[in-house]
Amino acid sequence: MRILVTGGAGFIGSHLIDRLMNQGHEVICLDNFYTGTKRNIEHWIGNPYFELVRHDITEPIRLEVDQIYHLACPASPVHYQSNPVKTIKTNVMGTLNMLGLAKRVNARFLLASTSEVYGDPEVHPQPEEYRGNVNPIGIRSCYDEGKRVAETLAFDYHRQNQVDIRVMRIFNTYGPRMLENDGRVVSNLIVQALKGIPLTIYGDGSQTRSFCYVSDLVEGMMRLMNGDQIGPINIGNPGEYTILELAKTIQEMINPDTDLKFEPLPQDDPLRRKPDITKAKQYLDWEPTIALQEGLTKTIEDFRKRVEISAAEAALSAK
Repeated sequence: MRILVTGGAGFIGSHLIDRLMNQGHEVICLDNFYTGTKRNIEHWIGNPYFELVRHDITEPIRLEVDQIYHLACPASPVHYQSNPVKTIKTNVMGTLNMLGLAKRVNARFLLASTSEVYGDPEVHPQPEEYRGNVNPIGIRSCYDEGKRVAETLAFDYHRQNQVDIRVMRIFNTYGPRMLENDGRVVSNLIVQALKGIPLTIYGDGSQTRSFCYVSDLVEGMMRLMNGDQIGPINIGNPGEYTILELAKTIQEMINPDTDLKFEPLPQDDPLRRKPDITKAKQYLDWEPTIALQEGLTKTIEDFRKRVEISAAEAALSAK
């Protein structure tokens, strides 16, 4: 098939492209490199089945494709809050443009939505039926409400124009190629531990998250795209850890001598987050296979290489 991946140079998008290319598809990677990087997809440049298009999805584009994986949007609080108007435009106008493209060329469309649509949940774990507890005027709402509108648009295009849609809600995902400066808890803690500086914990560390390794997530995403269920379907790892537990695990794995540093909890930061993956198991025959310790080992190895390269480059430029 001919497949479009928006945000394909990003963390998850590049892992998805690896899978699609290895299956023999023709892949178009669309990215404006706001948070994506060519480093993630450079191994495919020059391959006749791969095409890289620098484009901002808030502008329309005409392409001929069979499937659209719509992942384009800054996904970490640091990045989506640095330009909140850009974030909401990407979620609303970008999704409109991609749904319009899907309608024109009769392509199947998968929206990468997020667990953030549940906000700071009052129901635990979160099933797809839960409508959420989101602050519509908070500092995170450009992303949270943006993704909720993106889901609305997908279902309206489906009902009104018969666009073939799939909607997945992604819970915390980690793995190689995460940006070092994305402000997410896993990358923050790993980089701090590798540099030997205190590990930052917000609040008292009792808030919980569920961490899914990227290869498991991509498998769930592809099963949803190529299955019969429209969704929304939660894709994430139901293993629940406190941030303090995660910090201590990473501390032990990298540098037990580092200290822990406690900072105030950011505004609207969810206190609990855990997916109910009953539907993913039932309809996609999917559940995560990679345990946190195994996934962290692979992630730390990737970060260690990048931190060493950065240090070497800094030493060279200082000479």
